Amino acid sequence: MASLAHVIRDYQSGELSRDEFVAQLDSTLTTDGLDRTQLLEMLGAAHRKAALPDDLYAEVRRRIEQLRVSNVAAGGEETGMRTTVEIPSVRSASGPSSSRSTGAASASDSPGHDQIKGTGDTLNNRFVLEECLGVGGMGTVYKALDLRKLEASDRKPYLAIKVLNVQFRGNPNSLVALQREARKAQVLAHRNIITVYDFDRDGPIVYLTMEYLTGKPLSQLLRTPGYKGMPVRAALPIVRGMCNALAYAHEHGFVHCDFKPANVFLTTNAEVKVIDFGIARVFQRPEEESDATVFDPGSLGALTPAYASPEMIEHREPDPRDDIYALGCITYELLTGHHPFDRLSATQARNSDFKPQRPPNLDAKQWRALRAALSFDRNTRMPSVVRFIAEFDNEARAEKSGTLVKAGFAGFAVVCAAVVGVFAFRSAPNRHDGQQSAAAASEASSDQAASATANTAESSATAGPVAGSAAKSASGPTGGATTALTAAPAAAASVAPPPAPPAPPAPKPALTLAAVAPVLAQVPCSALSASAQDHSLTVRGYVSQHYGAAHLKDTLTALPGVDTLALQVEPIADDKCDTVKALASYWTRNWQAGHVASLHVRPPGGLLSEGDPLIVDVTTPAYDSYVNLDYYQLDGSVVHMVPSPRAKDNQAPPHYAATIGSAGDWIISKPFGSEMVVLLITPAQLFDKPRPESESRADYLRALQTRLAQIAGKYGQDHIVADFAPITTKPRTP
Repeated sequence: MASLAHVIRDYQSGELSRDEFVAQLDSTLTTDGLDRTQLLEMLGAAHRKAALPDDLYAEVRRRIEQLRVSNVAAGGEETGMRTTVEIPSVRSASGPSSSRSTGAASASDSPGHDQIKGTGDTLNNRFVLEECLGVGGMGTVYKALDLRKLEASDRKPYLAIKVLNVQFRGNPNSLVALQREARKAQVLAHRNIITVYDFDRDGPIVYLTMEYLTGKPLSQLLRTPGYKGMPVRAALPIVRGMCNALAYAHEHGFVHCDFKPANVFLTTNAEVKVIDFGIARVFQRPEEESDATVFDPGSLGALTPAYASPEMIEHREPDPRDDIYALGCITYELLTGHHPFDRLSATQARNSDFKPQRPPNLDAKQWRALRAALSFDRNTRMPSVVRFIAEFDNEARAEKSGTLVKAGFAGFAVVCAAVVGVFAFRSAPNRHDGQQSAAAASEASSDQAASATANTAESSATAGPVAGSAAKSASGPTGGATTALTAAPAAAASVAPPPAPPAPPAPKPALTLAAVAPVLAQVPCSALSASAQDHSLTVRGYVSQHYGAAHLKDTLTALPGVDTLALQVEPIADDKCDTVKALASYWTRNWQAGHVASLHVRPPGGLLSEGDPLIVDVTTPAYDSYVNLDYYQLDGSVVHMVPSPRAKDNQAPPHYAATIGSAGDWIISKPFGSEMVVLLITPAQLFDKPRPESESRADYLRALQTRLAQIAGKYGQDHIVADFAPITTKPRTP
């Protein structure tokens, strides 16, 4: 993040507009890491070197003085300390310099200047602007605290507010523009489109309220230093989200008209949200034709040339294929890391006969779909978003193809069976004799089975207690009588006295979890959950590679009352024993409660290669909770995926499901080997302060165990559950 001095310099050099300066100012003041005294000194030095406009200088100074206001509104503590430093006075436009009191300057105090709202200000005595989130074509977006929700103890009191830019406030149709945007967005109620609540005004300030999203715009991902694209598999969830949003909008008669990476938001819950339908124009909606003659939002000119179709640049009527051109540009950039036409406008690229190069990671059908989306001519461009994703999504095509192949084989098998059956039926010389032969064969098979049972019982007599009990169970309560009759010759059977009735078998010891639990507890470096039914025992979970699944099997089959054992365990690398030991009880509680929280790594099996994105699916229990997702690396460090500087909001509603990492936030790199991802669900925020994104595993586990004990003492252990996902990472082979 640039310093305050750099932002001022960029504004004075003309690189930043007034609105861009104000937006970057908010971000700079909150991330510069300087206190108010240092910031005021920096402002003074920059102002002495090249004076800012009076109202803008007063606004910057006011915001520096009010840096703590947003913290107070959010529940923080105001220190009450005021610092005064010597800075230049604000020059009056009508005369010599005159001094102003510190903190009292306001943009509204300067006649002839538009009022500016920014961080620390309140709209309509209700919405406190806390953080600048970005600048769009029509306005600046802030994170805002809704004081009314805060008063009502709403657990999510934040929303986003778009404050209309100064130049649009001067437009007599600005309020109409915002009202239209609110109405359009309310019509477009879709999971991949941001939810817009309402619009209002505070004096000359016109603003729009919408849902607050945590995450980052796609543009930020694409501008990451060194970003050179992502694999198709990782990009597909983002492409699908964009397509779902646009297809829904087109179905309801709307074209976005300014579709670009900055208007695609990747949330921390791995959802794709399309934002800013601010200049979307209606097509094929007769009931709104009269509106178009009153106000055309496209006349505001807020287009982005690098993503606007030739027809939009030439001011032709909007068409869904305009959005498809932008979708093609974004998809290409997502896959390769660069714009298909080197960020030239569509008309410039067309006039230069610019032809995009095929990305190496696309198959022929995907490239045909993408190339058609990038066509400069509507008539040859991909006709619909639905068709684009149908041709581009190779995973969906493969799945559909696999289903058809399976269905074909199944049908073929049925036909073959029918043909064989008919042939056998017709070729039998005597169907009655055939039935008798079949009955005889069945009888012979029964005799053979009885003999086999006898042999098994005899051999079991010399086996261990576990094998013997299993054999007895297999032979049944009358097994001894059957064995005697089968083994004796027929002639001897007629003269021998009848055998004495067999002694009743000794009752088997009952199989109880109370007997199993102490055994499982003694298994080192493990997280194991057991269930029992009659004399069948099922054990699932994780056991160290050193102890081994075979050793565990031998231990459990030797338990009294165990006839059958189903062992569903995965090995854990021995260096993860401290992690497993700290969290095993919470994992066991999760499974005993019915696996109320789950964690799954993509692809199934958890085998990941260098450069692959780490993508996980999580589900939460049936109560409000906090999601904590950690990546335990081979080098002894822990990467906090959620919460983290990239994903700050980790509160989840009941039965919530999310995919995390599909935006490519975490990429597999060396060292390679056996690693692990851990999901921990808590009823309260795990730590009061954010932890570093990566830290020593030993340090983290010490802090974690202390904090979990505190939470369990306050809320009860039943609301803390965990799940593990071992993964194996390896270098990518050429």
